[in-house]
Amino acid sequence: MALATTTASSAIALNDTTIVVASATSMAAGRLILVDQELMVCAQSYVSGTTIPVLRGRFGTATLAHKVTANVTHGLASDFADPARGNQLAAVYSTMRPTLIESITAATSTLTLSPAGTDHRVILNGTAAITLTVPVPTKDKDGDMLTIMSNGAAQHIPTFTGGVGAAGSNYDAFTFNATGTLALQVYACNGTWVMPAAPGITGTVTNITAGVA
Repeated sequence: MALATTTASSAIALNDTTIVVASATSMAAGRLILVDQELMVCAQSYVSGTTIPVLRGRFGTATLAHKVTANVTHGLASDFADPARGNQLAAVYSTMRPTLIESITAATSTLTLSPAGTDHRVILNGTAAITLTVPVPTKDKDGDMLTIMSNGAAQHIPTFTGGVGAAGSNYDAFTFNATGTLALQVYACNGTWVMPAAPGITGTVTNITAGVA
């Protein structure tokens, strides 16, 4: 057998027990299904069609929300073999930290934080500026990493409620330079977002500005 990849025809919510896919070619009961960083199993009740009953969050992965058009890759356990390790991908995933990958295009957005224990990668899409409000993390998210990156040059403004390091409104807004792509990274700790002690880019650098206001 071989892996097959299709896309989600509708968004997948945290509590959904079925997913809808664009194509069900080679789908069958018992097949592993990988969506972003979540592994699912096609339920034994499945017979045919593009609406797939699933068992969520298998093999140590977190149950996460997934966007419409997210890639849906499925196959037998043997199809997910990791030749370098001689294990199955399912076994590898059981020791990996779950990560939610999210794409944002709306000009004004408020981020919905990933579940506790899950890292979060946010892609700001396109060359139109996006103002993104980042809520304060709950204390059960301690240690979770949030990465915000642009895939096109735009003056995006991620703004952290309460400020980075709980420092207030003087340290809450980051302005991406319109001439270069950028990524910033913060960690949840004791109910606030904190930055690494020595970020790779601060202030104004040739062609790229990562300003804090």
